[in-house]
Amino acid sequence: MAIPHAGPAEVVDIRPLGPRLAEAITTTLLKTHAVEVLRMVLPAGKQVPAHAVPRETIIQCLEGRVEVRTDDRSSTLDAGHLLYLEGHQTHDLHATEASSVLVTILLEHKADEPGASR
Repeated sequence: MAIPHAGPAEVVDIRPLGPRLAEAITTTLLKTHAVEVLRMVLPAGKQVPAHAVPRETIIQCLEGRVEVRTDDRSSTLDAGHLLYLEGHQTHDLHATEASSVLVTILLEHKADEPGASR
């Protein structure tokens, strides 16, 4: 069974979950050939182990507080903060408070498409 995702021009509510945060789960909001957007729900103390994504990634804290560590830096994201990671950049996340973050992953560049000029 396919997981439903938002379609073109469909509105997606990404407002903070507030009291519903404790029952919420991580959800992929949309996925195309070029981009994937998910709301990651992290209970306080949750650790996402170090990993790397092949393409650029943007992490936006919607609520709570999350630490993002790379090889050379540690950054704290509070609600309203956004962080950009380069492709293949190793990072981990640690929720210091119950949090939800919007994660946008670029999956493909236009230059990667067949017939695109380089």
